[in-house]
Amino acid sequence: MVVDLLGAEWADRVFHALADPTRRDIVVRTLESEHSVSALARHYPMSFAAVQKHVAVLEAAGLVTKRRKGREQLVRGDVGTVRRASRLLDALEAVWRDRVDRMSEILAEPDGGTP
Repeated sequence: MVVDLLGAEWADRVFHALADPTRRDIVVRTLESEHSVSALARHYPMSFAAVQKHVAVLEAAGLVTKRRKGREQLVRGDVGTVRRASRLLDALEAVWRDRVDRMSEILAEPDGGTP
C-alpha cells in the first residue's frame, strides 16, 4: 500500500497536526518567517500555553523546528516535511488517477467491459 511505503506513522503525525486550522496557520506563518512562540500567541484567541501545545504537536510531526535565542523559543517551518507530505498526496492521487483511467478504458471497450 502507498501509505505504508511512505511511512504510515509519519503520515499519521503530519496529517493529524495539519487537521487543526490553528496549526495550519502556524505552519504558514513560520514558513514565511521565524517567529517566537509569544509572537505567535498574539495572533490567536487562546492562551500562550495552548499555542505552545500546538507548536509541540507541529514539532513532533516535523513540520516546525524550535531553537532557543535567549529567553525566547523561535519557531521555523520545515519546508522539507511539507514537501514530503505533498509527495505522499501526489502518490495517493496517482493511485486514484490510475484507477479512473482503468475504469475509462474498460468502459471504452466495445462490449462495455462485460465478460
